[in-house]
Amino acid sequence: MKLVVKYGGSSISTAKDIQSVAKNLHYLSKHNKIAVVCSALNGTTDDLIEISESIEKENKSKAQQLVANIINRHKQVAKQTIKKSDLKKKLLQQLNEDFDELVALIDGMVLLGEVTPRSKDYLNSFGERLSIKLVSFALRNHGKKSSSLTGKDVGIVTDSNFGESKPLMDTTRLRVSKTLDLLFSNNTIPVIGGFTGADQHGHITTFGRGGSDYTATIIGACIKADEIWLMSDVDGLMTADPKIVKSAKLLKEVSYVEAIEMAMFGAKQIHPRTFEPLVQKKIPMRIRNSFNLDNEGTLVTSSPGESVKNTVKCVSYIHHNGLIDIRGGSMVGTPGTAAKIFSTLAKAGINVMMISQNPSESSITIVVKNNDLDKAVNALELELLGKIIKKLEVTTDMAIIALIGSGMRGTIGVASKVFSSIEKNKINVSMITQGSSELNLSFVVKNSDANIAVKAIHDEFKLDKVN
Repeated sequence: MKLVVKYGGSSISTAKDIQSVAKNLHYLSKHNKIAVVCSALNGTTDDLIEISESIEKENKSKAQQLVANIINRHKQVAKQTIKKSDLKKKLLQQLNEDFDELVALIDGMVLLGEVTPRSKDYLNSFGERLSIKLVSFALRNHGKKSSSLTGKDVGIVTDSNFGESKPLMDTTRLRVSKTLDLLFSNNTIPVIGGFTGADQHGHITTFGRGGSDYTATIIGACIKADEIWLMSDVDGLMTADPKIVKSAKLLKEVSYVEAIEMAMFGAKQIHPRTFEPLVQKKIPMRIRNSFNLDNEGTLVTSSPGESVKNTVKCVSYIHHNGLIDIRGGSMVGTPGTAAKIFSTLAKAGINVMMISQNPSESSITIVVKNNDLDKAVNALELELLGKIIKKLEVTTDMAIIALIGSGMRGTIGVASKVFSSIEKNKINVSMITQGSSELNLSFVVKNSDANIAVKAIHDEFKLDKVN
């Protein structure tokens, strides 16, 4: 098979982990053509983000301390991972060149006293630049030919929207397939840095958090992979969070649309655009645990088999949200009211997670993250209060509970079962939404009621007996 195998930061956080990954890839490469995609070592991207925040706050010593920690950690891991002395020397030499460039970049940013979106992307790309060298040299230590490539090196071309860039797929497809076909023909395993690409001017860009998954699917679409594996520290997608529901089960197979919904509700931190390159090509994806290779994980396909078409696949939740109830008599029958509300929030950089409007049009209720609540209320008050809005009511510390499953479509009585199980547990529901696709039924409860609600629904639909 032609495989793209992506490792998250938790799978390559120590020398032992990297050696284990190299050993597994060595075994897989005997019968498959493999392209490897890697995230930064666990915690490195967070440290790089903190460096840019420290520079913005003019805390030079904090930035220098963090970069020293990054350098020391990677040196330590390199020395412990590679046993062959000539390879170890070569790896440390290459890493030192990256360290010098990283320090020079930070010095320049400190000197200017500013952090631009472009310089932030350049800085944040270093986590993957370092990790791919460690994994590539670990493969060489196993006697395999390997080459480390950044997103720019492999040929991922993006727009210039730094921090949230999008690939220019036609150009990317040509460049990536050409680069990787050459490496495959030489029996060389490419180890590619996730999360990054470069715009048409050669400036480093990033896809945003979770972007390494997106890189893996872009690469997979470019080389027409047979499967893409996302390797992390979880067995796959579950019927519920096992920390809340002890009887939660691994889902063996889900559709792309179900996986997108599950990812949005925290089942796994997958980049929202991850599935875009797969849908057209219908490439299957597996979500697997790099520490539990006996488990096949969850298979994500365009059309799952009949045997796994459950009414409800999983129940998930998002904690710590705020609910804003927007009211006003002048909203009734006035075209563009919702547009004004949402454009006001968009200008303030606020993501609206859920929307509900009553048929009389006299009120719209929206859900945003708790930490966006003040900003959202301020923006609405400044722009619209006293004009189309007469009153704003705010409720904090709310949780969104979501039932996900394509089998809900056209099935009578799903909502009835949900709300009777909620009522039995004396939980008050503040808001309900369901799209016409019937793929996701969501409602809002207090944070303190979320765990009980999740357990009640999991029991009601007997999700411990799926598959």
